[in-house]
Amino acid sequence: MRLPDLRLPGIDALKGLACALIVWHHLAFYGPMSDVVHAAWPGLISWLYDYGRMAVQVFLVLGGFLAARALAPHGSASFTQAPGRLIFRRYGRLMRPYLVALAVSVLVAALLRPWFAHPSVPAAPSLAQLVGHALLLQDVLGQEALSAGVWYVAIDFQLFALSVAVLALARGLRQRWPQLPAQLDVGLLLLLALASLLFFNRQPGLDMTGLYFLGAYALGMMACWASTMPSQTARRQWLLAMAWLGAAALLLDFRGRLLLAVAVAFGLVWLQTSALFQFWREPRWLARLGQISYSVFLIHFPVCLLANAGVSHFWPTHLAANALGMLAAFLLSLLAGALLYRSVESRPLRAGSAARAGVSIS
Repeated sequence: MRLPDLRLPGIDALKGLACALIVWHHLAFYGPMSDVVHAAWPGLISWLYDYGRMAVQVFLVLGGFLAARALAPHGSASFTQAPGRLIFRRYGRLMRPYLVALAVSVLVAALLRPWFAHPSVPAAPSLAQLVGHALLLQDVLGQEALSAGVWYVAIDFQLFALSVAVLALARGLRQRWPQLPAQLDVGLLLLLALASLLFFNRQPGLDMTGLYFLGAYALGMMACWASTMPSQTARRQWLLAMAWLGAAALLLDFRGRLLLAVAVAFGLVWLQTSALFQFWREPRWLARLGQISYSVFLIHFPVCLLANAGVSHFWPTHLAANALGMLAAFLLSLLAGALLYRSVESRPLRAGSAARAGVSIS
């Protein structure tokens, strides 16, 4: 499961840009600073509010791409660890910075609750709520989130676990019945992806499950296979399959978020196969942001809460102060994310182990 040290062109750049957009979306979504700034720049704040969340599609596609690269880089399962062990390791990698950031969010909310009466401040958590978050089941159980974005961590884990389970199931079936098709594992994943794009993703009530997002995740997996197949014919077949799946889903029900996912998937193929980008290096700051994006994603909410509370207390209606407060919250989120990455996320799970099995935002 250990990936090559060579970083893929464009991956960190996409992570960094999507991460920055998500932070700005939450700054626009959670006031009161954005409420003051909206009066002066309604178009900008409204765009961030309505469309900034679509950056999640970038993370979904990247997650699928990296998961395929780790689990089935050439279109067939290649992992050797037991599926349960692999899933547990993924859980551990996601949870260490997640639990630290969640604890910070709970403490910040407790600090602000007595004097900052705002809907963005979470209520004091119950024991059941804490357990639900620790198990990544808070949305499935209908519990209020303790921090912005924790829903995505649960979805990311579900998608990875589902991919491992399907690949392992197909491998077990082929061992029992060797006459089954060699590409049974990929075929089962694509059938689930088709069901997601045509049905599950059109049911808002399923958005707490990975099945709702599996279509975008699978597009990322297909982008990986279209980039790594040794023959041009196989690559063209995967590109055609991506186009067919995307077109069928969009013709049935046009979704802007799905159009973005399709565009990102094809863009990834281009980034990995174009000679122009084979030796391209992202700007250092953008590459660094991409590397710490998961930690920034986790920790930015309590940082933004503190900034909102402080600015609204001292300068509740001052436009410049609130605009600068939003910028300061963004920059402080990056600093807090870098600290969380260095002190928690970047540390190996065990001595000598640094597996990165397709984590899309870290």
